[in-house]
Order: sequence, then C-alpha cells, then structure tokens
Amino acid sequence: MLSKISMLLSFLLFLVLQSGQLYAETGDLEKYLTHVPAEELFPTADAYGAFIEDAQIAPVLKEGKVIGYAFLNTEFVGAIGYSGKPIKVLIALNMKGLIAGARLVKHSEPIVLAGIPEQKIRNFIDGYRGINILKLAKEKGGEPPPVDIVSGATVTIMVIDDTIKRASVRAARVLGLGGLSAVVKVSKAVKTLVPGEMKILDWTSLIGDGSIRRLLLTNSQVNQDFVAQGNPKAAARPEKGADDDIYIDLYVASLAVPTIARSLLGKWEYRNYLKRIKDGEQAFIVMGRGHYSFRGSGYVRGGIFDRIQVVQGEEAFRFTDHGYKNLGDIEAEGAPDLKEVALYYAPKSAVFNPAEGWQLQLLVQRAIGPLEKVFIGYDLNYQLPAQYIKIEKPAVHQSAEEMETQAVNALWMKMWQAKAPEVIILLLAIFLLTILFFAQNQLVKYRALTDRIRLGFLIFTLFYIGYYAQAQLSVVNVFVFVNAMLSGFRWEFFLMEPMIFILWCSVAVSLLFWGRGAYCGWLCPFGALQELTNKIARYFKVPQIKLPWWLHERLWPLKYMIFLGLLGISVYSLSTAEHLAEIEPFKTAIVLKFMRSWPYLLFVAVLIGAGLFIERFYCRYLCPLGAALAIPGKLAMFNWLKRYRNCGDPCHICAQDCMVQAIDPKGNINPNECLHCMGCQETYFDEKVCPVMIHKLTKIRKEGLHKSRKLNQAREIGN
Repeated sequence: MLSKISMLLSFLLFLVLQSGQLYAETGDLEKYLTHVPAEELFPTADAYGAFIEDAQIAPVLKEGKVIGYAFLNTEFVGAIGYSGKPIKVLIALNMKGLIAGARLVKHSEPIVLAGIPEQKIRNFIDGYRGINILKLAKEKGGEPPPVDIVSGATVTIMVIDDTIKRASVRAARVLGLGGLSAVVKVSKAVKTLVPGEMKILDWTSLIGDGSIRRLLLTNSQVNQDFVAQGNPKAAARPEKGADDDIYIDLYVASLAVPTIARSLLGKWEYRNYLKRIKDGEQAFIVMGRGHYSFRGSGYVRGGIFDRIQVVQGEEAFRFTDHGYKNLGDIEAEGAPDLKEVALYYAPKSAVFNPAEGWQLQLLVQRAIGPLEKVFIGYDLNYQLPAQYIKIEKPAVHQSAEEMETQAVNALWMKMWQAKAPEVIILLLAIFLLTILFFAQNQLVKYRALTDRIRLGFLIFTLFYIGYYAQAQLSVVNVFVFVNAMLSGFRWEFFLMEPMIFILWCSVAVSLLFWGRGAYCGWLCPFGALQELTNKIARYFKVPQIKLPWWLHERLWPLKYMIFLGLLGISVYSLSTAEHLAEIEPFKTAIVLKFMRSWPYLLFVAVLIGAGLFIERFYCRYLCPLGAALAIPGKLAMFNWLKRYRNCGDPCHICAQDCMVQAIDPKGNINPNECLHCMGCQETYFDEKVCPVMIHKLTKIRKEGLHKSRKLNQAREIGN
C-alpha cells in the first residue's frame, strides 16, 4: 500500500514540476488584461499594446498612441497577504508617472470574505488614482495612503498599500519614467547623528533652531482644500466655527538627540524614556491642539494610529498602541497649552535614519455620508538642526532588487511586531504541549488531571488559536508551499502571517517526534470543535456509534484519496484545487465564524452533526490535511505509546475506548490515524482498568500476603 502511494506521489510530483515550468513561462498579466478593459484604468484609452520586451508591462493605447502602461503588482514585488496567497492588483501609470488607475483582480483574503465588503477594499485602491510615483521615488517623502485603514483588515491593507507603491516605483524605473533608472542612488552622502552635549532648552529655542516643527491649519484652509479636491459633498460640509479658528496646530520632534528629548520630557519622564528605548530604536513626540485630533476617536487598543505616519524616502511606518504613551504636558519652559501630547516609539522593523529628512503625514478626513468619508493628506517636513548632523562617506548605490529585498523584509517584520503578544502566547502554548508530550508517562498516571489539561487545551485551541488568532491550517497551504518551492521559494513571503508560520514550523518538528497527532489532536481548531461538541453530546446521553472494524478500515483511506485527488488537480489548476478544498469546513466554521451562505453552513452542520454520534467523524474519514500530515508522519523517529503483549489478545479495552479507532483488533496502534489523545496511555497505567496492571497488583499483594504469613509463622515458632 505504502509503495503504491509513494509511486503515485512521485508521479504527481513529476507532473507538478512539469507544470511549474509551464507556469513559469506564462505570466498572469495577459490573462487579467482580457478581463479588465483599458478604459477601466484609463478613461480615454481604447486598447492595450504588445508587451514590452523582457518585462511584464503592457502599453495602454489611445488611437494607437501610447498614453501609459499597465502591470501587475506581483510581477515586481511580493504581495503575500493574510491568506498566504498573493493579493493581485492591476496598476496603470501614465507618462507623467501618476497612477492613472488600479484594480483588484484576485485575492484569497478570508477577512474580506467575512463581514468586510470587497467594495471597501476596491474603494481603498481607487484612492491611489493620481498619486505621483516619481515624487515617491525621488523625494524625501511621497504621498500618504489615500484612505483610512479598513477596520479588521489591517494586514490586507498594509500589503496592498506597500505593494502598489513599491511595484509602481519599480515599474517606473524599468520604464525610465522621469529619468529613473534601475540602479538607485540612496543618498548624495551618508548622514549620521551627532548627539551633542546635554542642554536644557526652552520652547522658543527648540522652535527657533528647528528641533520642533509645526503645521498650522485653520478651518478656512481645510475648507478651501476640500473645495479644491472637487467633491461637492465634501465642499457642502464645511467645518463648524469661524474661518480663522484653529483646525489643528500640530507639532512634532525627533527624540534621537538627548538635548531635545530631555528638554521636552523633563527629568523624570526622560529617565523612563532611557529605560524604555533600545539601541537602534527611534522615538517621536507628536503634539497638537485644535478641533481635529491626530490620534483619532476611532483608535482602540491593539489598533494602529491611522491618521499619522512617518515617511522617509520610499519607507513608511505607522505607530501602534504597543509603542504609544500618553503624556500630560511638555516640560520645556514656555510651552503652549497643548490638548494632545503623545510619545511614540517606532516599530522595531522600521527602516529609518534620524539624521535624514522625513515627513509626518497627517490624514484629514471628512464625512460625506453615514458610511462615506473623503481624505486629504498634509505633510509636516522635519529635519534635525545642522549641529546634530554629520556628513560622512560618499554615495552608496543600490539595485532595485536589493531595495526590494529590504522592503519585503521590513514588511514581514512589521507584521511580527504587530502580533508580538499573540506570537508569545502561541509559543508558550506549544512549549507547554511539548513538555506534556515528553512527560506523558508521568502525567497519564493521573487520569483526572490529564483529562482536565486536555479539555483546557482544546478550549484554548478553539477560541484562541481558531476564533481569535485565525490560525487554522489548511491543505491549501500545502499546495501553496509546493508551488512556492517550484517557482522560487522565499522565506519572507511565508513570514507574513506569524501565527500560521509558527504552527507550520511546530508541525514540521512534531512530525518527526509524534506524527500527525500533535497537531490534529491538540492544535487544530476544527478538530477541537468536533471533540468539544462530542463531549457535550455525551454529557446529554447522545448515543455513540462505533463502526464495525471492517467498515472503518475501508473508510479511513478516503481522506488519502481526497488529498491525492486535490494535489493532482492543483497540478493543472491551483485555483480549481482551492475551490474544491472547500471540502475542508475550516473556512466556514473557524475563519469566517459561520458567516457564509446556507450551503456551506449546511455542509458544516452535517459534519458536526455526524461528529455528535461518531467522534471526530471528519478527522477519521474526510480530512485531506490530516492525510497530508500522515504521509510524512511515517518518518516519526520515536514510538512513545506503550503496549503490553496482552493488548489485543485477549484485552480490547484500549481499542474500544479509542476515540478514532486507531487501534486494530490485534492491539496495534496505527500511527497514521492516532491523534495522540493519551487515552490508551491512561488505561496502560490505570491499576483499576488495565487487566495487566490489575494482575500485577494482585500478584504483588499475594506475594506480600504470603511473606506476611511466613513471617507470622516464624514469630509463632520463635515464641
């Protein structure tokens, strides 16, 4: 049987290799251009031209004349989203380097499928129309994101924002727009920081030498800017109050220089700052007053401050609550009365040189309806005073490929930092599970304790790993990984979703030690859902069905057939395989939390309903992910499950109690089917249940009684 499966897998792998070469020769751009007419990207265009030689870029034509260029973001940069699959956006640049239009053409983001209308994402992308890519590439700054962060889709939006900008810059370099070239001069000279001597400066001095920079907007100016934007609804809703009322009086300062930090923070807060700040980290003070808040009323813990961001060159980052501290006052003498004072620490992944110039970009929003808003971006330019700057060695040149690598690394590092608490909790849980597995021989001797630990862990898996962290693995991940191996594997793309990455790493290790049971039995949210609902059913005396061994033995290979079938289909069409992988109820029951149409809900209800009578029904017979893990699970190097010679002949207690019938009538445990629930090991050491243990204990007692009698007889004779 195993030899046949190995041969089949080898054949399928050969097909995948062949198809991988075919896919490598054919780009996706042509396929998507057939579905998106040129006029949707350029209102005045009428056709696409032939691809530019050696580049996946199509000219956009008007009456035969080139008026711009169209390309996919994924042809120039990585765009792996929350789902682990690319978010593909068709982008068009005009001859002046402005984004003429952009269109979302393909994605697999689960959060967009659940509750968040895809139109919100499309509206976000539409906001990039008119952004100056040449400015973004050449100047210290660039354009802010066109709209606010879409609540609940932070990872998706960050990937889209990052890849549209970087892909457009790289395409502009390939095309040579505005004199750009593929080799980038990072700076005319390298600027480094000179800390200088510690001094205490007053507010006027800090403003005077440029240590603090200011942006003042009045109601009149903001109203005029919204009128100039050309949106009649926005123009019809001017700010309340007099024209010369302060809309926002915004101040910002870098704390990279001790003089500035000490002067603004004061003695005691500066000490706290020195304890918190680490080498290489950056911190900023943002201060403001007026009608508009730079923090925003919609900010919640765990979120991002989406009204401001720091931009330096082609790099940008936003602040999160993990790097935020609310300050009551500014300690510099003569400081005005400010409504908001915030201390922000830059993300650890931020690429930032405090000696270079940068911008604090403020996003001003105006509601034009119950659910609609429009936005205007303002730049507050910042450069440390000259006395704190040292100009050193000559210019360094960097290729576009090197810059792309740096940018992709910076993006996945941002993702890890944003989910640092969740990552720590998951790692602790996996560490605890590892300790339990290594100490299982001692743990299972206490059946009640073991059962409580398992119940608690299943609840944690379902509600934290599943519903909160959305870290449900899928057989689709296997197909994506195989395709990545064939088309140029890059670790940074799989690092974009920390929780999924950590779980897959734990699976890879556990397969060598315990087989598939570590994940399927303990870390799979849907598996936990099945087991918990079955426990509830048992509590209410729902009758349990135990299939005859001959039938069970013929049903469990179904999941291997399903997996191999999906793998074979993925050779020809990964998209088709992804749709057919809906045989996995994970997306409906865990990722989308049952927020789907009735056919999907009915399918999940049938599976969970079957699991009320046949424990872990789906895991036993249908799960392709379980099958995918069971195949390499044969490589497990250790056998942790203890058995007696009497197991199966004549004793069948463990086989009868096994929740997935992984023990055959002869007492052998099938490691491919075992979920490592430790039930049989509890029985193995149970002196009240296991016949072998009962016999041993009885024998010991008889021997002890016999010795006691002999001792008593000897004492009587002696007396």
